[in-house]
Amino acid sequence: MDKELNIALPKGRLGEQAYALLRDAGLECPALNDPGRRLIFTNREKGVNYFWVKPSDVAIYVERGAADLGIAGKDILNEYAPNVYELQDLGIGRCRMAVAAPEGFRDDRRVPLKVATKFVRCARRHYAAKGRDIDIIHLNGSVEIAPILGLSDVIVDIVETGTTLRENRLAVIEEVFPISARLIANKASYQFKEERIVRLTAALAARKGENA
Repeated sequence: MDKELNIALPKGRLGEQAYALLRDAGLECPALNDPGRRLIFTNREKGVNYFWVKPSDVAIYVERGAADLGIAGKDILNEYAPNVYELQDLGIGRCRMAVAAPEGFRDDRRVPLKVATKFVRCARRHYAAKGRDIDIIHLNGSVEIAPILGLSDVIVDIVETGTTLRENRLAVIEEVFPISARLIANKASYQFKEERIVRLTAALAARKGENA
């Protein structure tokens, strides 16, 4: 068996979808079906170790070499710009980064636009490209309430169905960029485990083609 692969999976639905793709590509790990309190799940026969981490931490584990591979959303990659290889768009976890505002919003360009967001770098890049002065309000929780309470004019956030926005009388006014899950690799791991990683990406691409 080639060198083992250590793979970081994001906790939650996205991680479950990602594991299903990896399983179908030949890296199944039955231990994941009965997780209990374990943190690392191993299939020695397949030479793979999986572990669940917070979605925003996947790129850190990969960049620092604790994981050879990981699955991270394009939102995380754009926000934190980790020093990793982005190998493949897995076509799952599709949503979008968008600007949303209260119904009837009109932008007064005479004053800085107050923008509430978790994704500070993404918001700054978006508005810098437009030449728009902004006042960033960095929030860690639900940002939808910010314009309702007058804390911000708009929000920059991930939008999937738009239900939460509609329930709070907000609407998307701009799309910043589309989001989907990406397979990423540690740069040193890619060098030393290139054959296995290339085989895996080819298998994933083949499965994606079959399901297209």
